[in-house]
Amino acid sequence: MSNRCVVLCVLLSGVCFIPWKHSIIGVNDALKLAGRGFIFLGICTWLISIFPRLKFFFFPVTQELTDSPTPESSRLKEEQVRRTQQDLQNDKMSDYAENVLKPRQNSLLQQKTERYYRMTGETWKLSPGLPVGGDEDKICHAVDVDESPNQGARRRRKPMQTVTQDPVQEEVPKQKRVIVLPDEPSVDTEGAVKIALRFPGRRAIHRRFLKTWSSQLLLEWMMKTGYPPALYTLYMSYPRTEVQTAADMSLEEAGIHTDTLLNVEEKEPLHD
Repeated sequence: MSNRCVVLCVLLSGVCFIPWKHSIIGVNDALKLAGRGFIFLGICTWLISIFPRLKFFFFPVTQELTDSPTPESSRLKEEQVRRTQQDLQNDKMSDYAENVLKPRQNSLLQQKTERYYRMTGETWKLSPGLPVGGDEDKICHAVDVDESPNQGARRRRKPMQTVTQDPVQEEVPKQKRVIVLPDEPSVDTEGAVKIALRFPGRRAIHRRFLKTWSSQLLLEWMMKTGYPPALYTLYMSYPRTEVQTAADMSLEEAGIHTDTLLNVEEKEPLHD
């Protein structure tokens, strides 16, 4: 706009200067003519600047532009596009987890389970197994769909045989023997001796017996404390000799006349 005004001013000055140069008017008249020209130019410029405002004042715009979207509609469109992209990303993540991550985790878990059962010697847990009875052939035909070629060849080479269970004979439960020792005699009882059993862990227990009692009571006393006679035996402390015990042999006959310390030791293995 300013460039046009400058050009117009130059042209108007030239138009005013050329007639003044070839005319008979004086300097004062030329200045007056130039001043009037500038005034006319300013009035035209002012009218041109206010013309759009007058046009908008007398002819207001009543219809909105439909092509330019409003900020609210553009924001809604952006939100919808963002939501659509997020849904697509969520679907991709779900498909990846379902088709890639989950099978991979199941395969690793299966490998760890198989390795654990092989290390513990329980590989039979890896096989599906078949119930014992008369329906093995039917089950075998039903399993043919999922069995491997090696398993199918093995099954064809060695047909499955029907397993019949023999009737189980119920054994009469043996009654557990309860060891009951006679009452411990008092200290002043005649013929009473104090016997101590010392176990491999250096632990010792004491009890009084009568010399007339059977020496078999020593083994029963030892078994009652948790040391079976089949694995352990009794030895004299000094000299180290094995105590002879029998049902018809008394403690006095077995060599126990006074208070005695007996050692509980493991039996020596028999050599052929």
